[in-house]
Amino acid sequence: MNQFIFVILFFLPAGIANAIPPLVKRLPLLRRWKTPIDFGITVRGKRMLGPNKTWRGLLLGSIFGGLIAVVLYPLLVTKSSSLIATNLEAYFLIGFLLGAGALLGDAVESFFKRQIGKPSGSSWLFFDQLDYIAGAILFSLPFVHFSLTQYAVMVVSYF
Repeated sequence: MNQFIFVILFFLPAGIANAIPPLVKRLPLLRRWKTPIDFGITVRGKRMLGPNKTWRGLLLGSIFGGLIAVVLYPLLVTKSSSLIATNLEAYFLIGFLLGAGALLGDAVESFFKRQIGKPSGSSWLFFDQLDYIAGAILFSLPFVHFSLTQYAVMVVSYF
C-alpha cells in the first residue's frame, strides 16, 4: 500500500472523531448530557473552553475513533506498514487516543480563542483546521512513526 494513502487512512479515526460531537448532541437520548469539559471555570474572566466542548463529545468522539480503527486498521496492516499494533484491542486503543488527541487539540485551540475574545463557534482560519491534526499527531507518536513528508501529506489532506 502506498505509504501516503496509509498515512491518510491511519488518521481517519481522528477526522471522524472530530466530526462526531456536533452530531451526537442532536440525539434525543444524549441531548441532556452536556456537561462542559471546563465545568464552567473561567480564566481572566472568560470561559476556559466554552459550552460546546463537552464530556459527551470528547467521550463519544473518542469511542467512534476507536471503532473506526477496529474496522479500518486490519485492512491497513501489511509487512511494510508503520503500524506497531496488530490486534483489535490495540487498534481500538490507538483509534480512541487519536480521537481523544484530535478533540483535546480542538479544546486547546478553543481555550486560546476564548482568551483573545473570539466567540464560541466563530472561525479562526488555519487554527481551526490544525488544532485537531496536531492533537492527533501528538497522541499517535507512541504507536507509529512517519517521515516528515508523510506528516506533511497528512496535514495537507486533513486541512
